[in-house]
Amino acid sequence: MGITEKVAFEKSNLTADFRSNTPRDSMEDTVMDGTRSAVVTGPDPPKAGVMDTGAKAWMTVAGAWFILFATFGYLYSFGVYQDFYTRNYLSNYTPSEIAWIGSFQIMMPFAMGVISGKLFDAGYFHALEITGSIIFVFSLFMLSLAQPQKYYQIFLSQAVGLGIGLGLTFVPAASIAVHHFKRRKALATGVALSGSSLGAVVFPILIKWVFPSANKVSGRLADHYIHFGSNLIKTHSFGTTVRASGYLVLGFLVIGNLLVRSAYENVQSKGPKPDIKRFFVDPPYMWTVLAALISTFGFYFPLIYLQLYAIKHGIDPNLSFYSIAILNSFSALGRVGANHMADIYGPINLLTPCTLITAASIFSVFGVQGHGSLIAVSIIYGLFSGAWLSLSVASLNSLARHPSETGARTGLALALGSFGSLGSAPVQGALLTDDFHWNRPIIFSGACILHLYTIKTRTGADGGHVFDRFS
Repeated sequence: MGITEKVAFEKSNLTADFRSNTPRDSMEDTVMDGTRSAVVTGPDPPKAGVMDTGAKAWMTVAGAWFILFATFGYLYSFGVYQDFYTRNYLSNYTPSEIAWIGSFQIMMPFAMGVISGKLFDAGYFHALEITGSIIFVFSLFMLSLAQPQKYYQIFLSQAVGLGIGLGLTFVPAASIAVHHFKRRKALATGVALSGSSLGAVVFPILIKWVFPSANKVSGRLADHYIHFGSNLIKTHSFGTTVRASGYLVLGFLVIGNLLVRSAYENVQSKGPKPDIKRFFVDPPYMWTVLAALISTFGFYFPLIYLQLYAIKHGIDPNLSFYSIAILNSFSALGRVGANHMADIYGPINLLTPCTLITAASIFSVFGVQGHGSLIAVSIIYGLFSGAWLSLSVASLNSLARHPSETGARTGLALALGSFGSLGSAPVQGALLTDDFHWNRPIIFSGACILHLYTIKTRTGADGGHVFDRFS
């Protein structure tokens, strides 16, 4: 008997003999996505009331998709900003100093997860989404006012401002599916998370081709022309470009907030109040948190450095740039497909093959020598890394003992694992050095992912009740 069942019995004062005589049909009400999460209160506990279909449920998924598309997808466009800042807008600063802007803004949504997750469980879903959306858009417009070579202006608006805005919206948007779905909760979560992948395709391309070129005019960027294909296309200043993207983000966030609907009546009144102290004495949960921390030190290597690796090995720069778009496109497919299978086999069980293949795809960067190999690595890594990310969120959700603590568990795990996101790019850059010793960061990154597999195996062996939650 797993720990979850024991806790349920303690709270309902049921005896083992009574449980053994409980009909199986009655026990099915304690299962959400194969997860024994609701407290058993008798032979015929009330149904959770969580829907698996209906306009309200799928409109909420669509709304979460738009929110993640406009926020997390935009943050993934930082590679374009990094290139532009390095060659132009912040040319007086080192690439490592500029990289801290991107690392910090990626860390913030995870670090703030413990706050936004707790507030989400407490019933403040719409307040979080609206407040976070306002901060995100406001920060974008403040970024458009930043002056060249003013590092602090860009750091405050882009790293801190955008990071806080996404920090308030991410965990609630990624977890809202538990309010509307029971058996297809993982699939709904995967569909919502695919928005961030597609946003990571659209926004970098959009920003790249409307950003000014690397020319500087008396310390300020003037309107000028760049060559694109066979046409001369007039581009706009940095401020105008950022404001234009800000209006697009605003439109998507308005649509998203209008579509999403919470359903706290389905989860709040049927479970205990989340006890964060209990999370730290739940071995499977803490092993998962440790795995998230270690893996994030190496997980993002292809996303950050694959384009540079390809260019340094003589591959066409345009194809190198679009390899990231290919990667993110297949990441969206991986998120949806893997979570659909997770509803059948359980998300933690699927993490094993996804972890091994993701690690193999990182090591396969060594084999990128031409167009075909670059595209192949982009597809494989994108597909399985997207699946891995989505399954990780679904796994954290599934480790909750009741839907009422989903946000708190997910938020705490993301907060503790955020330090890996903060240090990943600087650590990999330090291993790479100015002499481009590619073997060092590639081996380090692949080893971090493989270490996740050993933790996963340890969790299954020493914390056997993890798999009880998916049986």
